[in-house]
Amino acid sequence: MSSALFSSDAENVIHRPLSTPDVGAGKCPEGFLEEIYEIQRTVQFIQEKGAKKVALQFPDELLVDSVRIARKLEDATGAKIYILGDTSYGSCCVDEVAAEHVGAGSLVHYGRACLSPSKRLPVMYVFGRKAVDVTLCVERLQTLIPDRGTPVVVFSDVVYEHVLGELESRLAQIYPGVVVSQLSLVSDVPSSGEVRRFGRSFSPDPTLWPDAYSFFYVGAEGPTLSNLLLTWPRCPFFSFNPETGEGRKEGLNVNRALMKRFYLIEKARDAQVVGILVGTLGVSDYLSALSHLKDVIHRAGKKSYMLSMGKLNPAKLANFLEVDIFVLVACAENSMLDSSEFYRPIVTPDEMEVACNPAREWSGCCITEFRELLPGGSAHVPFPDIDPQDADRTDVSLITGDLRSIRFSALETSEERTTGTALAQRNSETAVAELGPAASFLSSRSWQGLDKSLGQTPVVKAVEGRRGIAIAYDDEAPN
Repeated sequence: MSSALFSSDAENVIHRPLSTPDVGAGKCPEGFLEEIYEIQRTVQFIQEKGAKKVALQFPDELLVDSVRIARKLEDATGAKIYILGDTSYGSCCVDEVAAEHVGAGSLVHYGRACLSPSKRLPVMYVFGRKAVDVTLCVERLQTLIPDRGTPVVVFSDVVYEHVLGELESRLAQIYPGVVVSQLSLVSDVPSSGEVRRFGRSFSPDPTLWPDAYSFFYVGAEGPTLSNLLLTWPRCPFFSFNPETGEGRKEGLNVNRALMKRFYLIEKARDAQVVGILVGTLGVSDYLSALSHLKDVIHRAGKKSYMLSMGKLNPAKLANFLEVDIFVLVACAENSMLDSSEFYRPIVTPDEMEVACNPAREWSGCCITEFRELLPGGSAHVPFPDIDPQDADRTDVSLITGDLRSIRFSALETSEERTTGTALAQRNSETAVAELGPAASFLSSRSWQGLDKSLGQTPVVKAVEGRRGIAIAYDDEAPN
């Protein structure tokens, strides 16, 4: 679907027909529909769960086949099928909230997925199966890593997961130390020696992990590869793109990306007002992450506001001028948002915690899974107890060069947080007695919004308004 914004020819924009894909026709040939969308496996899943209502979540590019798939599943299972199109946040996340709106008992997610754990509904993933020339892939790996004694960890995009078994059997004959990751869709505690990242698990040699390992990724550029690069920035990274047949060494821009992340940490240290953006309602433990961030920001002497607005864009966040920096709580693939076009920078929960928690030190690695920062997580560092006499500290900003003051505070209990601070105290003249950062910012604006004038506006009889569109009302004479 195409659209036009701010066109000088407004009449053409209003009356121009929009082209939409023929959903009934579909793009996938009928003969491949069963295989690509795994119809039989989906039928078994629905029957096993006994769901009477099932939600099918499609990304935009796959909606063209959604109607045919829904009809096949309804005919085979007798369940009522609902199609979820535009998701509340990223299409890689399971939209359990939208599924619950229709009372769905289970959900089937199609296309690329971030594999973030969810708990509300039984979920089945259908990634699709893109073709891979396994022989060419092995040849590219041998060219990139000629030393057969090098221990290698192999990752892949989810759409190429179906070839990992064949790839492992071939590589094991060439690289004795090869380890192939497997999809891990459970949220239980990893076994001893097992490493889990981004919905994938593998068991490397603990005596060599991670410095001696090289990484090989099957797939194109994208959030998954970026997360892997920034998680282990000191290890050699190589990739093979099945669509182009190209194999290459990755990491040329990793150092630049890491410097940018460190710059954002310093911006977070300078900030006084933080906006916590709710970027997911489906990832497990997101509420715990929001509460944890509020506590850490408060103990660092900063103010915070929680904002939930669905998919983000610069225009939405530009409405909150009083906020110095935003922190986004989202799935691992959507956490590191490029905020170069936004009015204020956006950081990850890990970067905000490094900026606020004096016990945390930046190691040069990026943690994009916020569940690792919570108590019990692999990267959790408790906020230290601050001596009241040492609560006020000063240091120098690495960005502005100015002296900045930091005032640490004690952790508030839930009772203290909900009493005495929920409402602003007012005096007899209805003036705010204690201004928060947002109210202070509002009082300094030249325009502070419309005056309500309660009780002063006279009551008038309702009359019929104008008819037509803004450029050509019915009662206006044509030019």
